[in-house]
Amino acid sequence: MSTSEQDIIQLEDLSKVFYTDEVETHALSGIHLTIRSGEYVSISGPSGCGKSTLLSILGLLDTPSAGSYRLSGHGIEQLTQKERAAIRNRQVGFIFQAFNLIGDLTVVENVELPLTYRRGMGKQERRDQALAALERVDMAHRLNHYPAQLSGGQQQRVAVARALVGEPAILLADEPTGNLDSRNGEQVMLLLNELHAGGATICMVTHDPRYASFAERQIYMYDGQIVDEETMSRLRAEEEARIQALLGSRQEALAS
Repeated sequence: MSTSEQDIIQLEDLSKVFYTDEVETHALSGIHLTIRSGEYVSISGPSGCGKSTLLSILGLLDTPSAGSYRLSGHGIEQLTQKERAAIRNRQVGFIFQAFNLIGDLTVVENVELPLTYRRGMGKQERRDQALAALERVDMAHRLNHYPAQLSGGQQQRVAVARALVGEPAILLADEPTGNLDSRNGEQVMLLLNELHAGGATICMVTHDPRYASFAERQIYMYDGQIVDEETMSRLRAEEEARIQALLGSRQEALAS
């Protein structure tokens, strides 16, 4: 993954609207965002603020309703599903909260899996790249184990290796510590820091401010929009005050 100063992600006035029956939900509104090669960016905010929707669009798993998205300099709005899948396979590495490892495949087979969709790559080359990725996350000694034989932290390390194996332009991590205890969560965060120090471009979604602070740049979202840190603090304080007021009213009603 290159550490040149090129822009990997460029979003201009991006929005996403979901329609269910007659309900219109604005999940994202007016998003402007640039992520440069070699950056480590965290996106944080309360549940339902649009973090995961934004990450799905960045990973070409979903499409915006309006606005512009360029990945490594190429516009993605007019691409076919097949073209999107091919670009996703080569340009994007995913790290999921639930690991998403396949139980009846060994560790090395799980890591190889994204490479099986690449034309012209032989079996030995796939295996060599998978082993190299496992070495990077210190899991090569478990290559013939199955996911059920690993701890949660080890499974997430294998998932990180799978994300790395194709040398993507960017790693997208969606709550990568969400299914881990604090110790294993910290270990995964240290691993991401090591990968970033080695040149990886990372965009991580997290609701946990402790882990958001591991990134070199923090982005805050609230109600589908990117806000600055001061605005985020104010909105959180206002939300907390509203909740306390509601609880107070409820207690008064129960007491009367």
